[in-house]
Amino acid sequence: MSRRWAGQPTASLFGQLLAMITLSLVAAQAISLVLLFNLPPPAPDFYRLTEIAQALSGRPPTFTERSPLEIRAVAAPPPMVSDGRMTAAIRKQLAEDLGVPVADVVISAPERFPISDRRVFKVIRDRIARDGGEREEHFLIAPFQVAVKQADGQWRVASPQRQIGLDPWQQRIILLFVLTALAMAPIAFLFARRLSAPMRVFTEAAERLGRDPRAPPVQLAGPSEIKGAAQAFNDMQVRLRRYVEDRTAMMGAIAHDLRTPLTRLRFRIETVPDDVRVKMAADIDQMEEMISAALTFVRDTSRPGERTPLELSSLLESVCDEMAETGVDIEVERGEKVVVEGDPLALRRLIDNLLENAVKFGGRARARGHREGAHAIVEIDDDGPGIPEDEAERVFEPFYRREPSRSRQTGGIGLGLAVMRSVARSHGGDAVLVNRPGGGLTARVQLPI
Repeated sequence: MSRRWAGQPTASLFGQLLAMITLSLVAAQAISLVLLFNLPPPAPDFYRLTEIAQALSGRPPTFTERSPLEIRAVAAPPPMVSDGRMTAAIRKQLAEDLGVPVADVVISAPERFPISDRRVFKVIRDRIARDGGEREEHFLIAPFQVAVKQADGQWRVASPQRQIGLDPWQQRIILLFVLTALAMAPIAFLFARRLSAPMRVFTEAAERLGRDPRAPPVQLAGPSEIKGAAQAFNDMQVRLRRYVEDRTAMMGAIAHDLRTPLTRLRFRIETVPDDVRVKMAADIDQMEEMISAALTFVRDTSRPGERTPLELSSLLESVCDEMAETGVDIEVERGEKVVVEGDPLALRRLIDNLLENAVKFGGRARARGHREGAHAIVEIDDDGPGIPEDEAERVFEPFYRREPSRSRQTGGIGLGLAVMRSVARSHGGDAVLVNRPGGGLTARVQLPI
C-alpha cells in the first residue's frame, strides 16, 4: 500500500511555490525591519578631549568599546583642518589640558571637521552622558590626528588605531542576516518537506512497478500537477499490466493448444520407416520440451509467489550441496549471511539454472554469495568459452541459443537465462553475464536487501 504523508497539500505546485517564496520574502523583510528599528544607528569611534590629553601626556586611558589611541613622534605636524570657531575652542581646551601654547596644538582630519557629522552627534553626546562624562564636553570623531609640539622640536601625534576586520555596525548587519536565515530555515524546511513528500511517494510507486507490475496504484493526493502525473502513471500501469497479461495468456494458450497436434503426430509416425520415425520423434520430443518450458515460464511470470525473508547464502549453499550429491563438480564459498525478501521457490530455480548452465557449458561451477552495500550478490563462475560482448544481452532473450556452444546437443531450449533474469528483475534486481579475464564466464545476480 502506498505510504501517505501528513498534511497533504491540495493546491497546485505552482501556487505552493509562489506562496512559499512570497511568505519567505515577507518574513525575511519583517525580521529585518524589526531588527533595524531596534538596533542603534552606527556610531563612529569618538574620543573626549580629556582622553586625548591623557594619551598625549603618556597616560593612555582604557577604551572598552573603541580603538585605542596610537602615539607616535614625527618631524612635521599633519596639515591643519580649516580653523573655525569650534576648532579654535577645541585647540584652546587641549592646550590648557596639556599646558602648552595654542600654536603648538594641531588638529588634522582627512576631509572635514571631525564633529560635523550631525547624524550621530546626539548619539555620541548621549553615550558620553551615560558613561559618566559631561554632556557638553568636547570630543573628536575618528579618523583624526592631534599633534602637540615637544620641547625638542618633534611633534607628538595621537590618532585612533586602524581597525582590522569589521566594525561593530558591519557585525550587526551580518548578525541580522544570520538571524534572518536561522528564522527562515525551519519554514523553508517545512515547505520543502511538504512539497517533496508527494514526489517521494511517486518515486516509490515507480520503483515498485519496476519490480512488480501488479503493485498497488499511486494514491491521487498532493498538488494538482502531482495528481495528474499519478493518474497518468496509474493508467499506464493498468495498460501495461493488461498488455503483459494478454501476451502471457496468448502465449500460454498457443503452447497448450500445440500439444494436441503433437500427440496426433506421435501416433501417425508409427507407420513411417524406422529411420524417419526416429528423427521425427526427436523433433516432436524437442517441441514438447519447448512447450512445457514455455508453459512453466508463463506460469511463473504470471503468478509470483509469496515473498518472505530468507537467508540467501544458506539457500545458495543448500542448492549447491544438493547438486553436488548428484556427482557434478560444484564448489561453494561459505560467505556472510545476507537476508533478502523474496520468493523461495523462484530464487531456488534461479540458482538451479545458473549452476546447470555453468556445469553444462563449463564443466564445473564455483558459487559464492556476499553483500555489496544495499544489495546481495550471487556469482557463479564456469570454465567455459564465454560469450562475445555483442551477445551478452541477446542470450537473455527467450528461446535464443548460440551455436555451437549453446546448441541443441547440449540440451536446453533457450529459456534458462530468460527465467533467471525474469526472477531477478521481479525481485527488484538484475542479472548479467561477464567474461572473466582468465577465461570462462561469471553469472552475476544482484538483489536488493
